[in-house]
Order: sequence, then structure tokens, then C-alpha cells
Amino acid sequence: MTSSRFAAVQWLSVAAVIALLLYLLGPILTPFVAAAILAYICNPLVRRLCAWKLSRTLAVVLVLGGLLLLFILLLLIMLPLLEKQLGLFVLRMPEWIEAARVRLLPYLQQWLGVSVEWDSQTIKDLLLKQWQGAGGVAGKLLPWLGSGSGALVGALANLLLIPLALFYFLRDWEAIIARLDEMVPRQWHAKVRAIAGETDRVLAEFLRGQISVMLLMSAFYVVALWLVGLEFALPIGIVAGLLVFVPYLGMILGLVLATLAAAMQFTAFGGVLLVWVMFGLGQFLEGFVVTPWLVGDRIGLHPLMVIFALLAFGQVLGFFGLLLALPLAAILLVVLRHARQSYLASAMFKQP
Repeated sequence: MTSSRFAAVQWLSVAAVIALLLYLLGPILTPFVAAAILAYICNPLVRRLCAWKLSRTLAVVLVLGGLLLLFILLLLIMLPLLEKQLGLFVLRMPEWIEAARVRLLPYLQQWLGVSVEWDSQTIKDLLLKQWQGAGGVAGKLLPWLGSGSGALVGALANLLLIPLALFYFLRDWEAIIARLDEMVPRQWHAKVRAIAGETDRVLAEFLRGQISVMLLMSAFYVVALWLVGLEFALPIGIVAGLLVFVPYLGMILGLVLATLAAAMQFTAFGGVLLVWVMFGLGQFLEGFVVTPWLVGDRIGLHPLMVIFALLAFGQVLGFFGLLLALPLAAILLVVLRHARQSYLASAMFKQP
């Protein structure tokens, strides 16, 4: 066996072992992967603070403190809003129940022969009493979390592990990158560093573009549902827009919530139909206009290639293929670009 073949076998063996470890450790890797992604996003800000003669540890503490303050600010804004919307939901529930009694019960009695005693006032008094006794969302959120099941406790443990792992990833990020750089074979070192640098630039553009898509689609859904007249346009629109980074999740969850709210609010089916039209329009704009424009242009992918990447990676890798389609396509584009340059400079291309 030649030395080149032996080296290839070695690298394939290492890749196989790494793939096996990732498969076996998959259930516990989620918080570490999330922390690594967040560290990659936050590292440029830490480097800027370090350029002001701050220590790396202090810069990391300042960045994490800023993220914590931002999270608390969002909670202070969203929780009262959510409490108000849920209060409105509880107040309107008796009306929706009465509407269901008037419309649905006659059909049940006619088709199934079922007779149901229905006291709307009793239901209304019960709901109001329960809501007032609950003290709102903010007053009962922590006790509810504390009484959760084992699965909820595990999820909370993972959430608490993310900031801890994020701190160490951010503090040691440069050292981690340096160790990985040392492991690259010297003959490939320049090429690998060039590809890694360009990939870093492309992924940074992808993240900026994806954040722009999330904000724009949140604004679209809020305005669209408000124009339809939906009372819960603000929370549903924000949820649907911010979750567009997970393909179809934001649209499906927002559509289900908006459909339920519209069915309870509007007396005619036309209101529900308008909600469906708005979500169909939003899905079209997000998939064929906004994402190709704000993400595809930033990472150098043609809009048609963005659509093709979503379809192709979704077909091959399923749901996670949809989630990772654009960053994987961007990385593949960088690799293919360098492979093309190597081919054009090779003797194979230049020979007559």
C-alpha cells in the first residue's frame, strides 16, 4: 500500500470513528452544539471587546451579561403582553362556547341523538374565577415549571447547561481554533485555511440574512393578521415569523393557532379563509422571495439554487436537511469554488 493510500485510509478511519461517536452521543450533544453555534455568533463581539484591551474572560462576561439583560427585557415586554392576550382569550371564551352551543349542538342532537345540558353563564363565571385566582401568567409561571415532570426537568437542565458551555466555548474559542489548525496536515494547510476563512464569511452573511428574514416575516404576519381583523394578531404573528428559521414549523404552528383563533372569533367561514390566504401568501413570499433575496444574495447563491438546495437537502436528509440546507449549500459552494480553481490550475486541464 502506498503512503497516499495509507493516509487516505487513516483519515477515513478517523472520520468513521468521529461519526460513530456523534451517533452514540447524539442525545446529550444538543446543548453543546447549541452553545457552539452561539459562541460562533458571539465571538466577533468578544474579539472587538478584546481589542479595547479587555481580558478575554471579562469580554465574555460582558457579552453574556448583555445577552441576559436582553432576554430579561424581552420577558418584561412579552409577559405582560401575553398576559393581556390570554386575559382577552378567557373573556372571549364564553362567547365562543355560546357560539359553539348555538351552531354545533343542534347538529349533534340531530345526527347523534345526543342531548347536552349547557349553562354558558356557569362556564363564564368558572373561567373568570380561575383566571383571577391564578394571578396571571407571570405569577404562576415559576410554580408551574417547578412542578414539571422528569422530561421538563431534563429540558431545563439542558437549557441551564447551554450558558455554562457557552461561557467556556467563548473563553477558549481562539485556543480551540488554534488546536484544530495545528492538526491540519502541512501540505493542505494553506488551502484549508483559505476555505475555512471564506466559509466563515459566508456563514456570517447567512446568519445576518436569516435574522433579517425572521424580523421581516414577523412584521408581515402581524400586519397581515391585523388587516384580517384577528384579535391575537400580534403574538401569533411574532411566533410564526420568529420560527421561520425552522422550515415549515413557524408556518404550521402559526396557521394552527390563527385558524383556531379565527374559528372562535369570526361568525363566517370567510374570516378563516382570509387567515389561510395570508399564511399561504407568507409562505410563498418567505420561500420564493424573501429568503432567496436576503439569504441567497448574501451567501452568493442564485435564488433558484436556494430553492433547489431546500428541496435537495430535504429529500436526502429529511427535516434536518431542510434546517441545514442553506448553510450546507453555502459551505459546498465554497468547496466547489476552490475545487474549480484547483482544476483550472491542474495539468489535466492545461494538457492539450
